[in-house]
Amino acid sequence: MRILIALFIVSFSWVGSAQNSQQPTTTTYFFIRHAEKDLSNPKDHNPKLTEAGKIRSKNWAKILEDTPIDYVYTTDYIRTKKTAAPIAKSKGLEMKIYNPKKLNDIDFQQNTIGKTTVVVGHSNTTPTFVNKIIGKNKYNSIDETIYGKLFIVKITGEVITDTVLIIN
Repeated sequence: MRILIALFIVSFSWVGSAQNSQQPTTTTYFFIRHAEKDLSNPKDHNPKLTEAGKIRSKNWAKILEDTPIDYVYTTDYIRTKKTAAPIAKSKGLEMKIYNPKKLNDIDFQQNTIGKTTVVVGHSNTTPTFVNKIIGKNKYNSIDETIYGKLFIVKITGEVITDTVLIIN
């Protein structure tokens, strides 16, 4: 009986210490602006991608090829969905639509915690989204001629790191 109690206490202590020694969860975000859009019709507020944009969207999928991705979020515009589609397809994922007027809302935070997520947005919403997540007003809108910025945000416990790469 004493042996059983001792084994129970040792087992319980081991489980408790294993739970206490767990590493904090890491959440990773890859933020990109949509690829090159067709500017031939200034009245078109929902343009398609140009040929260069189609190539860039395929290249984003190649760049992230060896990265496990849990979610792909995009705004509900042709240019963002077409940019996100090759990434989602390569990972066998459905794209999730987010509202660019509700960046980093509680649903988004809860859904992506501990996950790796790609977020495709716009020249103004992408840096704003990153700023909301990092809790600083660090990044400005992306120049209209720049399509190759990749913002990487990692959150591990209370530590938040952010990096920007230019990929052309």
